[in-house]
Amino acid sequence: MKEKIKKYLKEIVYFILTMTLFANAISYYKSIDLNTQPLDIKSLILLNDEAYSLPQEKPILVHFWASWCPVCKLEASNIQKISEHFEVITVAVQSGSDEQIKEYLVKNGYTFKVVNDGDSLLAQQFHIGVYPSTFIYDKNKNLVFSEVGYTSTVGLYLRMLWAKW
Repeated sequence: MKEKIKKYLKEIVYFILTMTLFANAISYYKSIDLNTQPLDIKSLILLNDEAYSLPQEKPILVHFWASWCPVCKLEASNIQKISEHFEVITVAVQSGSDEQIKEYLVKNGYTFKVVNDGDSLLAQQFHIGVYPSTFIYDKNKNLVFSEVGYTSTVGLYLRMLWAKW
């Protein structure tokens, strides 16, 4: 019985490792075309009509998502947790009106900062082709990490800590 359990555990670990490598390879391939230039956005208008300026001397996470994207829905709680500890700005792409996005945020208990990119101009500027897409910039607004697809809270947290250095 113990041997069977060991065999199944080994197979599960092997499967998880294989899937992790596969997912990272796909993410890397999809992120090749993303904009790698330093972050150069002077000001954005948030859903609550506030002007948002990039913080000085702080790393920032920029997250592109869509309310119709199933993977974005899975990852949203991770973004919420990170936004409670770090500077995060999210961009809702083609996700409806400001009111529809606000309803979505309230319904799901999200409080992160959101810019409505209804016409996809920001998404085009960053060369976004797949959602979600995440960028992490250091305190000088140089790109230190980008990823397409799902990212865990732990992964985001560690990358944000790295960006602080």
